[in-house]
Amino acid sequence: MKYYLIVGEASGDLHASRLMQSLKQYDPEAEFRFFGGDLMTKVGGTRVKHYRELAYMGFIPVLLHLPTIFKNMKMCKENIVRWQPDVVILIDYPGFNLSIAKFIKKHTRIPVYYYISPKIWAWKEWRIKAIKRDVQEMFSILPFEIPFYEKKHNYKIHYVGNPTAEEVDNFRHIYTESKDEFCQKNGLSAKPIIAILAGSRKQEIKDNLPSMLEAARHFEDYQMVIAAAPSVGEAYYKKFLGDSEAKMVKMQTYELLSHSTVALVTSGTATLETALLNVPQVVCYETPVPKLIRIAFKHIIKVRFISLVNLIADKEIVQELFADRFSIYNIANELYRILPGQPGRERMLTDYQLVRERLGNDVAPDNAARLMVEKLTGRRFD
Repeated sequence: MKYYLIVGEASGDLHASRLMQSLKQYDPEAEFRFFGGDLMTKVGGTRVKHYRELAYMGFIPVLLHLPTIFKNMKMCKENIVRWQPDVVILIDYPGFNLSIAKFIKKHTRIPVYYYISPKIWAWKEWRIKAIKRDVQEMFSILPFEIPFYEKKHNYKIHYVGNPTAEEVDNFRHIYTESKDEFCQKNGLSAKPIIAILAGSRKQEIKDNLPSMLEAARHFEDYQMVIAAAPSVGEAYYKKFLGDSEAKMVKMQTYELLSHSTVALVTSGTATLETALLNVPQVVCYETPVPKLIRIAFKHIIKVRFISLVNLIADKEIVQELFADRFSIYNIANELYRILPGQPGRERMLTDYQLVRERLGNDVAPDNAARLMVEKLTGRRFD
C-alpha cells in the first residue's frame, strides 16, 4: 500500500521513521512519500520537502513566512492528489496538518489517520470539531488523552503506548559508555554535568538559552553542556554563549542525560525523556508578555501544567518556570533544590516512577502500524 506522511519538526521525524519501519513489518510492499526529515529518508521512499522548510514558530516568524507556508501547503495537497496514497498519516504539527486533513476529506476519498495528537487539550480545544470531521482514526501516545477525547468529546481514539518510553528503555539496555569515556570523547571536563535542553527550534533557543546559561553559571563546581538540536547549526548557538564555558554535543541527548546530575529543560518531549532517564530537572519556558500569559493559563488554557511529566502524573513533580515565574533567580534557586543532598532531588526521582507506570509497556509504533494496516486491509494480526 501507499502511505503519505507529514511531519513538521525533528521529534516528528523520529516518530514517523519508527512508524514507517513498523508499517514495513505488517506491509512488506509499503511505499512511502512524505514531508519529513533525514530519519524518514533513511527508512526509504520519496521525500517531497524537508521539515526544516516548514518549521516556523511564533506569530511574527509565521507572518513573515506566510507565502512560503501557503506555497508548501499547496504543493503538499497537489502532491497527495497526484500520488493517490491509500492513507495520509499526519504526525502532530496541527496548523499545517489540519488544513491538509480538511482538504483531503473535502476533495478525495483518501482516509486520514493522525499519529500523535495535537495538544488541543491544552488550548485551541475548538479544533476538536475539525478532527472529528476530517480525521478517520486518531492514534494517541499519551494516556490522559483517552478521557479527553472519549468522555469529554465522544470521539473514540486508540492509545498505542508511548514511543519515548520505549526509545529510552531500548537505549538504557544497550548503552554502556562510562561518564569518563563520554566526557573524553566530547572534550568535557570531569566535573558533574548540568544538561541544558533549550528546545528544538531557533525561537525557543533564543528565548530560553541565555537565561539558562546565566542561571547555571552560579554553580561553579558543575560544567554546562548543551544538547544541540539536530536541525540547528552550531553557529546559531554561539550567538548566545558570550563568555560562557558551556560546551555542546549533538545527536547525543540521551547519552548526555545519562551522565548528567541535573537538567534545565524547555517544555516538550524533552521533559519526558529527562524524567525517564531519571535526571532531576527544572522546566524553563520564557514567554512574551508574561503576566498576560499567566492570566491566560489560569482562565483560558485548559490544563494545570505545561510539562508532559506533570500532565501524565496529574500532579506537580517538576517545577515549571514559565510566564511570570521565568527568571534567572528562580531557575538557579530551583536548580539548587534538586542537587545531590537536597530533599527535592529524592522526592522527584521517586515521583518519576509514577510517570513510567502510567505510560505502560506497549510498543507504540508497532501497535499503531498493526492497527493501521488492519483497518486499511480488513486483515487481523495475532
